[in-house]
Amino acid sequence: MDIIQIATQLLSKQLGATDSDSLAGPLSNLLGGDSSGQLDIGSLVSKFASQGDLQGMLGSWLGDGENANLSEQQVTDVLGQDKVSNFASQLGLGEGEASSALASVLPQLIDSNSSGGSLLEQAGGIEGLASMAKKFF
Repeated sequence: MDIIQIATQLLSKQLGATDSDSLAGPLSNLLGGDSSGQLDIGSLVSKFASQGDLQGMLGSWLGDGENANLSEQQVTDVLGQDKVSNFASQLGLGEGEASSALASVLPQLIDSNSSGGSLLEQAGGIEGLASMAKKFF
C-alpha cells in the first residue's frame, strides 16, 4: 500500500468519511504530493524537522514507542494557514475540524512509514533531518 492510500485511510477513519478516494487529491496537494499524487514522506518529515521546537515530537513518531501529540496550531504552523484552509474548503470542512483531523493523522502516518525508526536512521537522526530540511528552504 502506498503512502497516499495509508494517509487517506487514516483521514477517512478520523473524519468518519465513507469515500476515502475523494480525500486523496486534496490530501496530496496539502502534503506536497508529486504530479502522480504520491507523497514523499521524507519531504513531509523535513517540514516538521525544520521547526526546531518540533524535533523531539518528530523523534517520537519516527522511533518506537508512543507518539507525541500534535496540536491544531502546530499543523497550521508547519503546513501553512492558507494550505490548511484550502484543504478544509475542498473537503467541505471547517478549518478547526480539518486541523484536528490532521493533528491526529500525521503522527500516525509518519510513524507507520518509519518502522522501527528506520526512516530516522536513514536520515542520520534528528540532526540529519534538520540538515535536510535546511536544503529545502
